[in-house]
Amino acid sequence: MTIVDRARTRLGRLPSTVARIARRPYWERPSPEWLVRRWPDLNATCVAAVFFWFSVTPTLVPRPWYLQGVVGGITAVIGYALGAILSTLVRALAWRTPAARVRTRCWQAFFLVVPALTLVLVAASSVAQQRLRALQGLPPDHAWNPPVIVLMAVALGGLLLVVGRAVRLATRALIRGLDRRLPRPVAVASGLLISGVLVTAGLRDVVYERGIVDVAADLAAQADHITKPGVVRPRTPLVSGSAASLVTWDDLGREGRTYIGSVPEPDRIERETGRPAVQPIRVYVSPGGPEAFADAAQEFDDDARLAVRELERTRAFERKVLTIAGTTGSGWVDESLVRPLEYMYGGDTATVSLRYSYFPSWLSYLVDKDKAVRASRALAKAVHERWSALPPDRRPRLLVTGESLGAYAIESSYGSLRRLLAETDGALLAGTPDFSPISSEIRRRRDAGSPVWRPQYQRGRNVRVAQFPDRDLSRPPDEWLRPRVVQLLNASDPVVWWTTDLILRSPEWLEDPLGPDISPLMRWFPVVTFWQVTLDMAMAYEVPAPHGHHYGTNPVEGWAAVAAPDGWTARDTARLKTAMTR
Repeated sequence: MTIVDRARTRLGRLPSTVARIARRPYWERPSPEWLVRRWPDLNATCVAAVFFWFSVTPTLVPRPWYLQGVVGGITAVIGYALGAILSTLVRALAWRTPAARVRTRCWQAFFLVVPALTLVLVAASSVAQQRLRALQGLPPDHAWNPPVIVLMAVALGGLLLVVGRAVRLATRALIRGLDRRLPRPVAVASGLLISGVLVTAGLRDVVYERGIVDVAADLAAQADHITKPGVVRPRTPLVSGSAASLVTWDDLGREGRTYIGSVPEPDRIERETGRPAVQPIRVYVSPGGPEAFADAAQEFDDDARLAVRELERTRAFERKVLTIAGTTGSGWVDESLVRPLEYMYGGDTATVSLRYSYFPSWLSYLVDKDKAVRASRALAKAVHERWSALPPDRRPRLLVTGESLGAYAIESSYGSLRRLLAETDGALLAGTPDFSPISSEIRRRRDAGSPVWRPQYQRGRNVRVAQFPDRDLSRPPDEWLRPRVVQLLNASDPVVWWTTDLILRSPEWLEDPLGPDISPLMRWFPVVTFWQVTLDMAMAYEVPAPHGHHYGTNPVEGWAAVAAPDGWTARDTARLKTAMTR
């Protein structure tokens, strides 16, 4: 028989095969011992489908189709696990099992309704994504592909399900082995305990620490020794890493070298402002390369004292403004928070930072978040002691700033708003995470009637929160006293709102009224919303300012409100925003 004949024969059998599957749309395993190779549980599959439907609803920022596939797969398998537990309880309590005919009809209904409804909902989610993109100033993107998203979610969910069943099979084999030597209850309890410990230890020690953490740390260590293209060592002695510095260029790390290497020269400041300028001072201290951060209990007192000596060497305490800038995990300092002050004051500024890690921010949060606090606290203490020793009329303005983990470190250094106001002349903080002490205090104790995404605190006496500074900073109309604190907070910033509380509790930022760039179609679902916001953080910088975790040129208006030099006008602010955009 030729290939063509065999193909015709198989095609001829296709209708009967389809009819047979339609009459019996599930497969009965030949033995209860088959745990991996068996048909999915109907109840669990229905719950998985519902969880997947929840996952395609919009969240804080638009996401691409492939990320939706990942979200959908993870969420569906979580739903399947919960559904399987529920199904087991129902079977244990039920006095009889459904007849084969009932199961057949239920599976037939599932295959008729669920796939079609799934494709319809994923297609509808594309419309919701387009509306969210428009809300956040993004152009339309028609790459949303419902069939591919569904297939990707099914493949990922199926893989995770097989892994889970394999663990269950191994646990059953372990219990069977123990059952030969121990009483049945003891064997079951011991088998479950051993399996749980092995899985937990495997996920934590092998997959997480020796897998994800070690690989990410190795990559970060390799990147830390690389200097970004175009970054060169400045010739000016007024920065760390220069020939005259107490800190070597190599010890600055990748992000430190980038930050120091981009210090603006006086002629550039003069071109943008039309005013005379001097060379800004940038002090950046790092304990050394990646090997210097191995000690989890590392203290940073010596490094903070080195930073003060660098400030003294560059005569930073004679400048008009001295700013402590918090760093993120990799040592990154947000230029958009530092550069506006340098331009406002014609370069008559000094900025000091202390690196506490070389990890990327997400890994630093998981592994050594406490280091951020210890480093920032040591630096703030050392600088404040030296600054306080100066006569009051000869002190520069002492300001603090930071974004994301850098803002968290700054807030944790002072602990309370009262101390921050007492020990500084002002602060500008952007994208501060929910767990930061001062931000959480402001949100928790905000004035009645103000939403959590734009909290008003003590009638705006010292603190104001803004997403659109040109209008937000003028509210309320009450007097704004000094020192001032400005918090830049985008309502759609997942870095701000991420918390494990999302697993079981609906957040305040989803209550009416919603933030200006949050989709009215967004809803909270247990477990699901947590994973959505977690993966939103991967896309937080992919939206234009002021949305997501992107704050753009808003620090210009923030600093103009907190610490503008004498004679500074709204026209100067607009001109500087244009310069910062370039």
